[in-house]
Amino acid sequence: MACQWLARSLLVATCISLGAGTRIADISGIHQRTPLLGQTVNLTALVTAKGESGFYLLEDSVPDTRVSNGLAVFTTSTSILRQVNPGDIVSLTGKVTEYRPTADPDYLFLTELESPTKITVLSTNNTVTPLVLGKDRSPPTEQLSPLDSGWDGWLSVPNNRSRIDTVNGTLRPEEYGIDFWASLLGQIVSIPKPVSIDFPNSFGEFWVYGDWPVTGKNSRGGLSLTFGPLGIPDANPEAIIIGAPLDGTKNPQTAIGTTLTDIVGVVTYQFGFYYVLPLTAPAVISSPDFTVVPTTLSSMDDCAITVGDYNVENMAPTGTHIIDVATHIADVLLTPDIVFIQEVQDNSGPTDDGVVSANVTLSTLVQAIAAASDVTYSWIDIDPVDGEDGGEPGGNIRQAYLYRPEKLQLVKAPGIVAGGALNATKIIGPFGKPALSLNPGRVDPTNTAWQDSRKPLAAQWTTASGHNLFTVNLHLVSKGGSTTGQGDARPPVNLPVAQRTSQVETVSTFVESILRLDPWANILVAGDCNEYLQTRSVFSSLA
Repeated sequence: MACQWLARSLLVATCISLGAGTRIADISGIHQRTPLLGQTVNLTALVTAKGESGFYLLEDSVPDTRVSNGLAVFTTSTSILRQVNPGDIVSLTGKVTEYRPTADPDYLFLTELESPTKITVLSTNNTVTPLVLGKDRSPPTEQLSPLDSGWDGWLSVPNNRSRIDTVNGTLRPEEYGIDFWASLLGQIVSIPKPVSIDFPNSFGEFWVYGDWPVTGKNSRGGLSLTFGPLGIPDANPEAIIIGAPLDGTKNPQTAIGTTLTDIVGVVTYQFGFYYVLPLTAPAVISSPDFTVVPTTLSSMDDCAITVGDYNVENMAPTGTHIIDVATHIADVLLTPDIVFIQEVQDNSGPTDDGVVSANVTLSTLVQAIAAASDVTYSWIDIDPVDGEDGGEPGGNIRQAYLYRPEKLQLVKAPGIVAGGALNATKIIGPFGKPALSLNPGRVDPTNTAWQDSRKPLAAQWTTASGHNLFTVNLHLVSKGGSTTGQGDARPPVNLPVAQRTSQVETVSTFVESILRLDPWANILVAGDCNEYLQTRSVFSSLA
């Protein structure tokens, strides 16, 4: 079985009162899973779309909004597909099945009708007006599932306490996003005035919201994660993915804030998310101005410094994006006094040859920035142990600092040197004057919290005006292996959330050791945390 609806022609048809027999509503039911699994049924319904892997059926809607009146019919038989066309009212027999890829047990099941037979076309050229989202029904705007129990909702820990398909609870589409989209599976819908909230992925798919209430709308037209009125992280279930158009046309290039013509399509579930598969590709109405406005922050005097942060994404000396990054730092960040950098690769890039030094990588970046501005940065980093810090194999990514030597310098004192990969810097110094024992140095690098992960890079600085500043440059372990937000496990599996929590606790302990000596110390912790700020279980120790 498969549920990839790569359709070639489509038409929307008017639904009329149909004859007796099993109804699509009986198959859909009011729960996540079909109550008629495995049963052979007779249906009379309207064909709304046809593709290479089957077609979609539609019946009259029922008063209960928990129940879908649409259904996918799976078949790859060309002879069967030739028998039906969009706009036909047909009678047929088929078996009720649920599809989920065996390789992805954390996806939800999609109810389908399989092995259709005894197909009879009763009438043709019928038309229908699709259900208009935002008018006939609107998605909820905050929570995904009632099973996301915990103060942090869908971001709560522990993860995977229950599973939607096992609980099979009654759908509550007015309250929960997964239930809302499940109640529309197989139906044909219209998304009026869609706005893209991201760029397309490699398959040309992108997220949108339509002309309905949304939360977290930002100045660029995207949706930012926020906390709901009850203090629970808002999951933005009102957004939906637009998949491959059913007629074979290609989706347009989008960006955050791109506005599009109305989208008409069918609701399905694939790849761990709910989708609308459009009947034909929408057209772009307006595109946002992609010009990024430079920062307005500047260091006006010796008592102020500016700080930037940039994950340079596996930057090697031969990286094609070095010029772009340098231009961003020069023209958009306006050459901050100090820049926290993550994902600097060693001099041989992803080649796994034992090289760990990144002096060529960092020098190349510094030279590119100097060519784009009048600023020549100094830089510091600490080479990791080969293959011990995660990331792309062979790349030995690490954090680094770029800094303007005329604005600040590393604090140096007799006996204080730079640390090595496995040397932990400590807080020393009596009389309310904390200092690093190694500067720069790594924070507790042998702690198991940092296994296969980048170790924090700490440094102590003195400014031109004589002020001290401590910095910690983070790159926490990534979310690899996590499940989707719209998957079976509730709350969704967020790997490895326990390790990230331990990493933050380790850094918090380090920061607290500075504050015990000097409660007024200047400390800045920044970098790539690979986690939502709303995941309070991770960041609570830094509160």
